[in-house]
Order: sequence, then C-alpha cells, then structure tokens
Amino acid sequence: MAAMDYDSQLLESVSVRRRRLRDALLFGGQRQRRTVDERLGKVFAGVVIAAVLCAGCVGWSFISHRLIGKSPYSTSVPTSPTSAPSPSPSATPSSR
Repeated sequence: MAAMDYDSQLLESVSVRRRRLRDALLFGGQRQRRTVDERLGKVFAGVVIAAVLCAGCVGWSFISHRLIGKSPYSTSVPTSPTSAPSPSPSATPSSR
C-alpha cells in the first residue's frame, strides 16, 4: 500500500511541477498579471458570446417575419377589407 501512495504522490508532484513550468514559460515572473489576463479573457469571451447570441436572435426574428410575409419594420395598422358589408339578418324586413 505504501508503494501506491508513493506513486500517486510522485505523479501529483510531477503534474504540479509541469504546471508551474508552463506558467513560468507563458507569464514569466509576472504572476499577478496572469490572473488579470485570465479575467480579461473571460470577460472578452463573455461579451463575444453575448454579441453572437443577440445577432442570432435578431437574424432569426428577421428571417421568421420574412417567411411569414410580415415586415418587421412596418408601422401601418392592418385594415379591414374594402368590400361592402353584407346586410345583417335582423335588418331584412320580415314577412308577417
């Protein structure tokens, strides 16, 4: 059991060392800058994702209105047909 414990400890220490070496290679001695860069990257990614989602919603709305036949930019109020109204049954003279 001691050998398995030693193996897992060795593997963990190797992974920690590799991560530290990678971070040192990428960011040098500026460790504080690394956290700021990561945060700015996440903010930028969030803004890009939000912009893509908004553009997709606008595009979907435009295309769906286009397929239905309605113009999404029209401000006119729909009007009733111009045909003459038919007389109602109560307006006709009754035969008594």
